[in-house]
Amino acid sequence: MVSKDQRRRQLAREKFERQQQRRTVAQHKAKRRNVLIAAAVAVAVAAGATAYASTGLADGNEDADRAAATPTPSKAPDPCGRPAKGTPSTKTWKKEPAMSIDTSASYSAKLSTTCGTLQLKLDAGKAPHTVNSFAFLAGQGYFDHSTCHRLVDEGIHVLQCGDPKGTGQGTPGYTLPDENLKDRRLKGGVYPAGTVAMANRYDGKNDKTRNSGGSQFFLVYQDSELPPNYTPFGTITGGMDVLRKIADAGSTPDPATGNTKPNATVVIDKATVTKS
Repeated sequence: MVSKDQRRRQLAREKFERQQQRRTVAQHKAKRRNVLIAAAVAVAVAAGATAYASTGLADGNEDADRAAATPTPSKAPDPCGRPAKGTPSTKTWKKEPAMSIDTSASYSAKLSTTCGTLQLKLDAGKAPHTVNSFAFLAGQGYFDHSTCHRLVDEGIHVLQCGDPKGTGQGTPGYTLPDENLKDRRLKGGVYPAGTVAMANRYDGKNDKTRNSGGSQFFLVYQDSELPPNYTPFGTITGGMDVLRKIADAGSTPDPATGNTKPNATVVIDKATVTKS
């Protein structure tokens, strides 16, 4: 028969193990947040980390501990359809494409995805290099059949796309200058919901890592605290419901890279840019 002391020690050991398990989860989540927006960029989301620390490491009674230790299914059914036939692009270019857009004109983009259609308005006047490159890549079919490889739903709320490799490491072979970083929309270090911005490799410290945008971009589906280091080059004019559907399906972390892949099968079947 188990004595009271033995039972007390057993409960204490189990409680300690649950605490260690939750600390490990918190560490993995912190690692995910530190590799957010770009192929190699580090983004600080202290607010999100603090919020998690105040809840994920809280200690309660035994019943609460048992509930916290019990795994609950977090992966929702895939809300998206099957991708169109085709393979992602393998094209690269040695230098930024020559300027071919009219910076005084209006441009729009349409991303036909497996989850629904996203409509974007592009700011050619404020971010001419970025919009010119985006239009060029779309015209080359560079985005077609590519996956949106990263979903972040803690601290910041973005869906990242634009890498045919689907790893966050792909580039078109050239880099773009940072633009429009003083846009009035970026008040208080917040990229508002509906923003379309470029990912880059800026490490937050070394100016030599600036001007490092390429093809990867992110779509903000909820106000997100981020330093103004990422070129805002458009707004989402249609499809916020699509993004919320993708976000609601959640993501799955890769322990090796910290990348958070959407559970939804998000593939850009076709990307087009038109002058209006």
